[in-house]
Amino acid sequence: MAQTPYEIIGHDALYKMIDHFYFLVEKDDRINHLFPGDFQETSRKQKQFLTQFLGGPSLYSEEHGHPMLKRRHMEFIITNNERDAWLENMYSAIQHADFQAGVGDYLYERLRLTANHMVNTEN
Repeated sequence: MAQTPYEIIGHDALYKMIDHFYFLVEKDDRINHLFPGDFQETSRKQKQFLTQFLGGPSLYSEEHGHPMLKRRHMEFIITNNERDAWLENMYSAIQHADFQAGVGDYLYERLRLTANHMVNTEN
């Protein structure tokens, strides 16, 4: 039976990567204003979402219902600039993570597609 991306990445490595991502985002004035003041809570939800997104337990849906990413982010103005800042920080966090070869590239590509989908306002 094939492993899910979540199983390949591993719980600890994924959570450590997400913590590093929000450490970077909190310092990034290009996008930190988009996040509610509690980066710990935002990080917790991201951990739930990415666990589920990568084939792990349905933690996000169990607590919050269907992810409906686009709809949940409509209250925020997300242009190509915010998307690019988000992706730059995510790329740095993935590079910083202790993932086996190829896993970071796979994860980044999946998240790049998702980030493109989140853009809701022209620059």
